[in-house]
Amino acid sequence: MTPRDAADDNPDADGNPDDAPHGSRWSDLDRPPLNAGALRRGLVRAGGLWSEVDVVQSTGSTNTDLVARAAAGKAAEGAVLVAEEQTSARGRLDRRWTAPPRSGLFFSVLLRPSEVEVARWGWLPLLTGVAVATGLSRAAGVDTALKWPNDLLVTVGGEERKAGGILAERAGEDAVVIGIGINVSLRQDELPVPQAGSLSLAGAVSTDRDPLLRSVLRSLEDWYGRWRAAGGDAAVSGLQETYAAGCATLGRVVRAELPGDRSVVGEAVAVDGDGRLVIATGEGVQEPVGAGDIVHLRPA
Repeated sequence: MTPRDAADDNPDADGNPDDAPHGSRWSDLDRPPLNAGALRRGLVRAGGLWSEVDVVQSTGSTNTDLVARAAAGKAAEGAVLVAEEQTSARGRLDRRWTAPPRSGLFFSVLLRPSEVEVARWGWLPLLTGVAVATGLSRAAGVDTALKWPNDLLVTVGGEERKAGGILAERAGEDAVVIGIGINVSLRQDELPVPQAGSLSLAGAVSTDRDPLLRSVLRSLEDWYGRWRAAGGDAAVSGLQETYAAGCATLGRVVRAELPGDRSVVGEAVAVDGDGRLVIATGEGVQEPVGAGDIVHLRPA
């Protein structure tokens, strides 16, 4: 069990452990609370990206909260906000999802890539996917794949399932908040839909969320630094090649459901320099898709 320190004794807004949602924060001993103090000591350092790490017991959405902090000038680049539970979590296309307290990693980070032209910021969700997959592979020993543009896939019983997702939102003119949700210890009877999965169900060697979060954030710091040093050039930084190598969407027949009730069906053949998915249609056209819902129609 992860040791605690004094920083962990404030489970809700008024600091009263008995008022925490769903009872005591120790009500499920298989899901110990995060150690906020240890996370800060392990991640916040001079010259590093992460400037602060806050852990709250419950909130509607870490993305909403961090966007508000940024707008109010109360968050610097590298701010990390983690929630043990989210009650109004959002995914792409404003989809809602919930998970039991302490069953996953639910957090948002604030980035200000001022030296990168805004046209290249579309790579940030894909960069985050690469970083999350890399960090989880190291700390959890789970093979992961990326579904374009923002889903993390694991294999459970020979079946591909979604275990995580990423949501990027602008925060003013100069910042982006990236929200990450990862199902860690979710059990079969807790899955919101049959297509969902978790690291535990995928055979993770560890579901201790403290080292998992540290590994993901260190990986994100590394990839963000490479991308930023390359001026946001995904090819030069190695991001484009690495993303393509881990993308389960490439090589499959897919249906892209696009804005305006339009859809495109074809083989996903590449991720271009702007981070768009290139689909080769039956008419011989290669159509780049920058936003849309992707449905895998055929296994790789």
